[in-house]
Amino acid sequence: MSEKVCKVAPHRGKLLVLTPGLGAVSTTFIAGVESIRRGLSRPIGSVTQMQTIRLGQRSVGHCPLIKEIVDLAPLDDLTFAAWDVFPDDAYDAASRAQVLSPETLEPVKDFLHDIKPMPAAFDQRFVKKLDGPNVKPDTSRRELAEALRADIRSKIDETGASRAVMVWCGSTEIFTRPSGCHATIGTFEQGLDQNDQAISPSQLYAYAAIKEGVPFANGAPHLNADCPALEQLAKQRGVAIAGKDFKTGQTLMKTILAPGLKTRMLGIKGWFSTNILGNRDGEVLDDPESFKSKEVSKAGVLDTILQKDIYPELYGDMYHKIRINYYPPRGDAKEGWDNIDIFGWLGYPMQIKIDFLCRDSILAAPIVLDVALCLDLAQRADRSGIQEWMSFFFKAPHVAEGHVPENDLFIQHMRLKNTLRVFAGEAPITHLSENFEGA
Repeated sequence: MSEKVCKVAPHRGKLLVLTPGLGAVSTTFIAGVESIRRGLSRPIGSVTQMQTIRLGQRSVGHCPLIKEIVDLAPLDDLTFAAWDVFPDDAYDAASRAQVLSPETLEPVKDFLHDIKPMPAAFDQRFVKKLDGPNVKPDTSRRELAEALRADIRSKIDETGASRAVMVWCGSTEIFTRPSGCHATIGTFEQGLDQNDQAISPSQLYAYAAIKEGVPFANGAPHLNADCPALEQLAKQRGVAIAGKDFKTGQTLMKTILAPGLKTRMLGIKGWFSTNILGNRDGEVLDDPESFKSKEVSKAGVLDTILQKDIYPELYGDMYHKIRINYYPPRGDAKEGWDNIDIFGWLGYPMQIKIDFLCRDSILAAPIVLDVALCLDLAQRADRSGIQEWMSFFFKAPHVAEGHVPENDLFIQHMRLKNTLRVFAGEAPITHLSENFEGA
């Protein structure tokens, strides 16, 4: 893609946002979009809706909103569909999740009642703490994948959408590594035909989306489209993919603080993190195998930011510990505690303490919106395969083989905005674009 010329097909018609999972995150996202569309709320937390982007030199002061210069699908053109293991419609699911207050839900109650989940492709071996009656028959992997493809086509027709995107908002599956069936498109499709149990339900959704030409993003930390077979399929079919694991609470703080400490060349001896969380996500992560997926996702962030191989004196002996504790009374109001032991000039020790009382789904919902809109934009710009420029939104960015993930939030942000500038037909910006004496 040229840095100066990028042809983006114009947005026309409705955009269907498909979410595997109709739980706390997805219902908060859907209810929020409808509330905003009715003028009852503001899209706070959404980069695509509220953030400006500088064009040209700083001295010119030209800083329009991102949505004013990039042809993103407007909120009024979004329509929604979902799958879930529970049959509750979006209103009942949102009420059960207890993220949004009755005062927020009541004005959009009629809209949410109309969104009823399709039966899910589900295998409890991959999410041991979850079970529900709204599931597809226990048939072969191939039949489940074809059923999901049929669901996608049916919902596009039913909603009158011109195109769709899919964002995984379901529960975290157990930790797995790629096996033989994940090596190529051929071995994966052979695995579908042979009902290979190494193919997870979430990979069936990713496969179905890619085969239907629908961009796909993984908002959870488990193995999904980040395997050679589905990466190859996305390139072959010309489909944009991204992931993984929405960057919300504690890890968001790490990607803000760690770059600052490293920039000042302050050392870190230890970083202890623990969470208490009570929603369905907390219950699922109470299973050690599901927690392992989350632990791997969260642990890699500091390693790539701090580069201990380059700065062994500062970070080579850092001890990093992560805990997630299921605590039902807390609900969606997650609390993250961090103790950071740092050292500075002459090796003298200091400490940082963080107590982040956040709302997990409130932080995740605008990410779902931004990811859906950016994926659709990438697809219309013919950007197939892994969208590394979307790393800003994820804890464990999906990158091409041989690439090192970038987890520094500020570098990610610059890359995101520069890509959007290119999509808008503008030049990327660096400090060298400013003309001043002594540069």
